[in-house]
Amino acid sequence: MKRKIIKIDEDRCNGCGLCIDSCHEGALQIVDGVARLVTDSYCDGLGACLPECPAGALAIEEREAEGFDEEAVKKHLQGMKARQPETLACGCAGTHVQAIERPIPIAFDLKPKVESELRQWPCQIKLVPVTAPYFDGADLLVAADCTAYAYANIHQDFIRGRVTLIGCPKLDQTEYAEKLGEILKRNQVKSVTVLRMEVPCCGGMVNSVRSALAASGREIPLDVVTIGIKGEVIG
Repeated sequence: MKRKIIKIDEDRCNGCGLCIDSCHEGALQIVDGVARLVTDSYCDGLGACLPECPAGALAIEEREAEGFDEEAVKKHLQGMKARQPETLACGCAGTHVQAIERPIPIAFDLKPKVESELRQWPCQIKLVPVTAPYFDGADLLVAADCTAYAYANIHQDFIRGRVTLIGCPKLDQTEYAEKLGEILKRNQVKSVTVLRMEVPCCGGMVNSVRSALAASGREIPLDVVTIGIKGEVIG
């Protein structure tokens, strides 16, 4: 049958996951860093997700598609709810609430003071000037801001020796690719490391950096490191 249904422009999608939170039928998922339609029969074609997309990647089109199946949606949502404790169902870390057990430190266990390894200010992607002098000859770290809280040794293992830029592709509601592309184009950056969380919305950070590298026209080594929600390096 021909009907109205969601259309996703994967080239514009930044993987933020906001559309997933707003889809009450569970018709969308983040797959490989971009939003995708799970199946035609889960989409009612009403477009509740459209206003939530900061990248303008969503639209309603009329095409041949399976009819909307309300009963199938109910079963799908029940299955998602049952799986929620074990999986990150969407771009929102709030779907995976849990307590993480840590050893309680002994009060008299004195540790040496740890010095900050941050080499520049500002460090927010939105605030840093594209022609800042510290970019020339730099190894660049582009980090999702949650990584600093999840990974205990971030200064020594990742920030040390690098120029650090931080942001959140979901909450900042901005497209980093253009600004990062200008930074890479105008400066002799030696390498780029992306530090992301395992949650799907962090795929937007990786996509922005890859787009920036392509736009810069330069061959710059890229390394992507994923931090688990319990604070471990998982990839």
